[in-house]
Amino acid sequence: MSRTLESYVGGQWGAAAGEGQPLLDAATGEEIVRLTGLPIAPSDVLAHARDKGGPALRAMTFQQRAVLLKEIALALDARKEELYELSSATGATRKESWVDIDGGIGTVFAIASRSRRGLPDDYVATDGDYEPIGKNGTFVGQHVWTPLRGALLQINAFNFPVWGALEKFAPSFVAGVPSIIKPASQTSYLTELMVRIMVESGLLPEGSLQLVVGSVGDMLDHLTGQDCVAFTGSASTAQQLRTHPAVARNSVRFGVEADSLNAAVLGPDAAPGTAEFDLYVKEVVREMTVKAGQKCTAIRRAIVPVEHQDAVVEALREKLAKVVVGDPRDASTTMGALASLHQRDEVKRSVKVLTEGARVVIGDPDEFSVASGDAVRGAFLPPLLLLAADADRAEPHEVEAFGPVATVIGYRDAAHSTELLRRGGGSLVASVFTADPSYSRQVVVEAANHHGRVMFVDATSAKESTGHGSPLPILVHGGPGRAGGGEELGGVRGVFHFLQRTALQGSPATLTAATNRWIPGAAQKTGGTHLFRRTFSELQVGDALVSEAREVTLEDVERFADLSGDHFYAHMDETAAAANPFFDGRVAHGYFVVSLAAGLFVDPAPGPVLANYGLEGLRFTTPVYPGDLLHVTLTCKQKTPRPGQEYGEVRWDANVRNQDGETVAGYDVLTLVAL
Repeated sequence: MSRTLESYVGGQWGAAAGEGQPLLDAATGEEIVRLTGLPIAPSDVLAHARDKGGPALRAMTFQQRAVLLKEIALALDARKEELYELSSATGATRKESWVDIDGGIGTVFAIASRSRRGLPDDYVATDGDYEPIGKNGTFVGQHVWTPLRGALLQINAFNFPVWGALEKFAPSFVAGVPSIIKPASQTSYLTELMVRIMVESGLLPEGSLQLVVGSVGDMLDHLTGQDCVAFTGSASTAQQLRTHPAVARNSVRFGVEADSLNAAVLGPDAAPGTAEFDLYVKEVVREMTVKAGQKCTAIRRAIVPVEHQDAVVEALREKLAKVVVGDPRDASTTMGALASLHQRDEVKRSVKVLTEGARVVIGDPDEFSVASGDAVRGAFLPPLLLLAADADRAEPHEVEAFGPVATVIGYRDAAHSTELLRRGGGSLVASVFTADPSYSRQVVVEAANHHGRVMFVDATSAKESTGHGSPLPILVHGGPGRAGGGEELGGVRGVFHFLQRTALQGSPATLTAATNRWIPGAAQKTGGTHLFRRTFSELQVGDALVSEAREVTLEDVERFADLSGDHFYAHMDETAAAANPFFDGRVAHGYFVVSLAAGLFVDPAPGPVLANYGLEGLRFTTPVYPGDLLHVTLTCKQKTPRPGQEYGEVRWDANVRNQDGETVAGYDVLTLVAL
């Protein structure tokens, strides 16, 4: 008998007693491992996450967690060949496994990188700028993000046992929320290996990651309002979990990525012979065959102009004829097996329903050959293409065959194409192959609300296009309606799913102390060494400089115009400027005001301030006229270390005022300052 898969719970590896359920190689039918269940109570798994994992993660700042996450990604990357070797048992070729393994590790790297750039070195993150409330500036508001004090229960699908877990783990880890991974049984052996690599790296804080293979038992009964569930799988299972009494009663955050009837549209302009037509055919073939079509993002509906549907079918026939179905370990195989015999039979049942309104034009689910592997015990199917008899029938828009299956659906005109796009009831992604910008605009206006992502492809973008079925860590992944209504990834956006947004109200001093970000009205400390002579460690939030005043002259305005080439009439023509509703006469250039301000607060000698790398939030609020006296107040607003570097980022609040105390310009200055 093969070995028993183990859960990693309570800080230890273990499994329940018993012979367990055999898990089989998808291509050969041979037994790989056996699956039993949890060695401890499900409530104890949650308690370990909350009592050990949560405090350990929250003891670190956002930046520290992001740095550690990168090290975890490096540890996985160093041992990924072990994952590739085992992945073949899931039925995936090496090329197909790349999406899961390298895609998952790459997602961890990306989330770590984005978080390091977009989150503070603090335990609290601010959401936007402060909100003035009181007339005198003594009562303000500020939205902040803080980690939930529960756990994330991941319930993942069988098709991406590595990526599916990592794309949820990475943002929750940065957020400071421990993860409990529950993989689908069919491919849980690959997730177990991934977790073993992570645990053996010695990088994971105790309790920050646990693995449950087999059933979670009554774990959902013990969820609280501080916990989260992230589910990937069927819409029907999602509905059952969503309506679980504890989930509903405690308002548990519940994110869903469900199966969806994703579509690819061939634009009205993309006739046979165009680059877009050829690109379309290539993409449909790829989406039908990669991972044997077992992707939540795979193309299920090929929506094409009715006058081109026969040409599309024939072009697909030519390319699908070259697909070699077999054991993924065989170098000649281009499409491996489905994950299990059960999954194969589910696909065949769905195809039977689809044929009530369509006919199979390529492939036969019952009569086909495989180049290698066990044709009887292996979970093989050939690519299957159907042609809808009536585009408006319900079946192709409601029934998903989760395998190498797509249905060609003909549309009458552009309006009909967007109507068919909406008929899927909500999907993760739609692709549109067109070189017509007006049609692209029509798709966005008429159908974008039914999709989590819309990818446009033409001859210009094709070389760099990442493909219909490739979620990117920097963009949101999820979709409305049938697709689950969830949203994941999106860079730092993904981290916020596991944080609580709270509106703080109070005095500027109180909220400055709470956020480590200076708010106007809070104390400023002036005097002492010039701010540009202080190192990053010496600077404190609230340190400020009030400059001398400088008069703006007409000569300044004219010299800046000649130097910059900006001879806009408001700066050069007194009569025209006075006729402008915003000005009383000639005004100074806004960018001259910014340059003048820099001259007032900069200490020019070499020192700790290494570089100015940008301005943010620049606004010109009051016109500046020749004769005005300007001075600037520069305040250290926020400090953010750059891990591994000899410098950190300092954000300064710059406020430029005239002789009447009116603010003429306000903005943030970003500098790099030596430690």
